[in-house]
Amino acid sequence: MEDFTQNTNQSTLPPPERRPGQPAGQNLGIAALITAIVTFVLAVIPCVGIIAIIPGIIAIVLASVGLSQASRNSSPRGILIAGLIIAIVASVISFSQIFVAGRIADKADKEDWGNEIENVIRDVQENVINELEDANVSIKVESNGDKVEINTNTGKDDKVQELEELEKANTQTNDTTSGTK
Repeated sequence: MEDFTQNTNQSTLPPPERRPGQPAGQNLGIAALITAIVTFVLAVIPCVGIIAIIPGIIAIVLASVGLSQASRNSSPRGILIAGLIIAIVASVISFSQIFVAGRIADKADKEDWGNEIENVIRDVQENVINELEDANVSIKVESNGDKVEINTNTGKDDKVQELEELEKANTQTNDTTSGTK
């Protein structure tokens, strides 16, 4: 059995900044690149792009810290620079959406879109009412073998007049039938 009681406090691994297979700042570079790509995807979506500012700033900070670590040890900086550039471009796109949204809001206030929408709704409502008034109407009434049919395609006044004539005819028929019994 080995004796583990003696601890020499000496590590067999070199310090992190001197490990051979791991250049300084590369992990931050990968994180910055992934965050920058996500930021770019969010930034190009209208209305959602405004929230891409937050991950854009995170990606810029990650890439900047990684670049400072890589410059101390002369490590490769390709991924770090790519992450930084994509993050800056995505953040600018996202930031520009704030100005676009502001201009749209200003234009909406000046042009008073609410009244325009109300006018459009009112026009549509009037058109529907006019179409219904000018619609063809066909009414059939059957009662005890008697048939009455009304077909009209004229304006409202003609319909009202025809209905009044039918009511008069119906009242006269009821008066004559009740008087003969």
